[in-house]
Amino acid sequence: MARNTVRLAVDVLVNEGRLVRLQGKGTFLKEHPVLDHRAFGPAPAPGLPDCLTAPSEVYPKEAQAAGRRLTVDFEMLIVRARVDVAERLGMRPGEAVVVRRQLRLMDREPYSIEESHYRAGLAAGTPLMEPDPVPGGDESVLAALGRTEIGAVDHLVSRMPGPEESAWFQGGPGVPLLVQTRVTYDRRGPVRVVESRYSADRCRLVYGLGELAARPVPQAGGGPGPEPAEATAELIPGQAAKAFLT
Repeated sequence: MARNTVRLAVDVLVNEGRLVRLQGKGTFLKEHPVLDHRAFGPAPAPGLPDCLTAPSEVYPKEAQAAGRRLTVDFEMLIVRARVDVAERLGMRPGEAVVVRRQLRLMDREPYSIEESHYRAGLAAGTPLMEPDPVPGGDESVLAALGRTEIGAVDHLVSRMPGPEESAWFQGGPGVPLLVQTRVTYDRRGPVRVVESRYSADRCRLVYGLGELAARPVPQAGGGPGPEPAEATAELIPGQAAKAFLT
């Protein structure tokens, strides 16, 4: 086979995120496979409704089940609401929202950007205004406020990353982002908008609906097996990352 043909084939695989080029070292297979993220969980018991997955719980469990090390850079921002966020929260565009941002890494590889948007009036005077993760997750604060989330609507799109996103994810030039925008609700109305962005070559969103007690659950290696035992991975809050895309 001609050398140029091989070079073009390698370029295609790099663009798809299957290979990675390291300057001065060579071209290598991606070290880690795609990781399944349970975006919506099946009912915890027969007869109960499907449940929302709490990010503070699900990401550490998934990382440990896959034998990966999860670390998180965290920051809190107060910004003017984007038009789409304002519409979903029932606000006027430009009103203040509190954004709690988490940059997640798996074994030091960029994995996801998650931004939770709250009305400033809801977050005021609560731990949601603190520039640190909340023990038990933001869900515990919402529950204490009487705003327990009981439902959600997810909007899924795929798009190419912007320059700052490309710099952070360090993906191949042809690898798109998978963007999940979740609007959560309690009985009074919308509670928050959570936008999560993943590099499409590193994450696959999984939705479980209905009664699935008899379904074998895939293990980290890909084969069926029992549910992983209750466990948590070490969450390491890092220094506040650069503010971008606000």
